[in-house]
Amino acid sequence: MKTLLLASTALVATASIAAADVAISGYAEIGIIGGDAYTDSRTQYHTDIDVTFSMTGESDGGLAFGAAVDLDENGAFGNTTQGGETYFLSYGGLRLDMGDTDSAYDAAMQEVALAGASIADDETTHAGYNGNSGMDGRHGGQIARVSYSASGLTVGVSAAVADCDEGTIVGGVACPNDNPALAIGAAYTADMGGTSVTVGGGYITQEDFADMVGISVKAAMAGGFSVGVNFSEMDYDAAGLENQTHMAIGVGYSMDALSIGLNYGVYNDHAGVDGDEDSGFGLAATYDLGGGLAAHFGYGNSTMENAGVETDSDSYSLGLSMSF
Repeated sequence: MKTLLLASTALVATASIAAADVAISGYAEIGIIGGDAYTDSRTQYHTDIDVTFSMTGESDGGLAFGAAVDLDENGAFGNTTQGGETYFLSYGGLRLDMGDTDSAYDAAMQEVALAGASIADDETTHAGYNGNSGMDGRHGGQIARVSYSASGLTVGVSAAVADCDEGTIVGGVACPNDNPALAIGAAYTADMGGTSVTVGGGYITQEDFADMVGISVKAAMAGGFSVGVNFSEMDYDAAGLENQTHMAIGVGYSMDALSIGLNYGVYNDHAGVDGDEDSGFGLAATYDLGGGLAAHFGYGNSTMENAGVETDSDSYSLGLSMSF
């Protein structure tokens, strides 16, 4: 999420509210994008704006609570489908997250885009990238996750439930598999001689669709360097489909105002199709100009081998971001 806390307004305390805050943050981008990954490969202007409202509070008994909405993504605040709304309750190390949030699988797995960012996400949209979202987009993105954190260890479970019966036509689209998507995940972070190492893993399943298991490792070194790897395998239930595997590696460097990241990933038997291979790499660089203004560059390159036919594409972007 490209958000930065800008302002907070204290609300008047009442007998039932010990403390409450409302924060508004803003983010905008301008620049150019291009490459044959787009339908029209000519260089084009890019503009984007996002506003997020965040609200937090704490009860007299110490129960923290909050909600947030991302106005760039919201789906008219639907109550059974999600588009940028998140809600939480927490007490000590125990926490409940609901709405447009990650599954326990995704929350535990580490990504390989480690430093830098582009205005068009070139480094995370190439054909070989996997953000570990697993099955998070199923059932309208409505997820409930319970987690517990203590001494560097976080464990969690989650469920995404259907909001319509399988096959029912809603908005001209047939509802998919209506079984819940259930997940479990765990991540542990330790300091090893000045290097912070995080190991994460998870499992997510939906009956009559697939099972997926993944493992990841990320190391952040004191000199500003970082490296990460992840691996996942998806076992489809449908007859005739192979197990899809994915492997990725990323490196990053951050020092003072400059951050640079490079990652590579590859899918084998993509979507369960025997022999199909999608791969790619992405590069991102960010230079902080101060005061909420930053310069960005990104490049992504994809190679897709499907049914014996190879297709190559790339994308690039250059521009500025403004955090308010």
